[in-house]
Amino acid sequence: MTKQYTRFKDISVSERILNTVFLLTIGLAYIMALINMYYTHQGRDGKPGLSMNDIVIMYHGSNTQTRLATAITGIMEPNLKYKGDKDVILKWIHDGAEENGYRQTIAPILNRDCILCHTPSINPALPDLSNYAGVSEVAHSGGASLPALVRVSHIHLFGIAFILFFIGRIFLLCEINIYVKRIAVVIPFAAMLLDVMSWFITKNISQFAYVVVLSGALMGISMGVQILLSIYQMWFYKR
Repeated sequence: MTKQYTRFKDISVSERILNTVFLLTIGLAYIMALINMYYTHQGRDGKPGLSMNDIVIMYHGSNTQTRLATAITGIMEPNLKYKGDKDVILKWIHDGAEENGYRQTIAPILNRDCILCHTPSINPALPDLSNYAGVSEVAHSGGASLPALVRVSHIHLFGIAFILFFIGRIFLLCEINIYVKRIAVVIPFAAMLLDVMSWFITKNISQFAYVVVLSGALMGISMGVQILLSIYQMWFYKR
């Protein structure tokens, strides 16, 4: 006797409504995440807009300028209350970014203008500018530090894995080829793992930044297909 699996036609209207509002909310949250990513990473190369150079600087670093110098001469410059503070910070970086200078002149500026966002408890994806150790990481050459990558990646993996699981559970109710379905539920997880792995590789090999972009795009597209197809089959598909 062939086992009958549950499909969208077998669930109640209430469950369809619950699934739909969940999927739409996740879709909206993902769009907001993309916008946040744009504003967080764009301008690191001193030019407006998000470019591949911004991704390289984020993970690998810049050969000509530190991440802090790039930020305050680009996207973060308007956040400084006084324009002269930019020159103060740049001089401190040029002089070696020592801790004594940080405590005397740099900490008051950053505490006033930057730590509202650059604090791990508020936004773990941004550099920590609340103490010298965190500021030192971005005041010297090099991209994201290994501890910072580990911190962000474990949050990323835990949070997105749960989201992909629930989206996949709903997607399994679709009536499509079983082999296509099995591949489809694996793709976003594989893309997420490749994305996180590529952060660490890009830290040492700048060309791997392209993998960061492509794997992130693959995860987003595959997740979007699952959401849209699930909503379509829940309400519009006629067997």
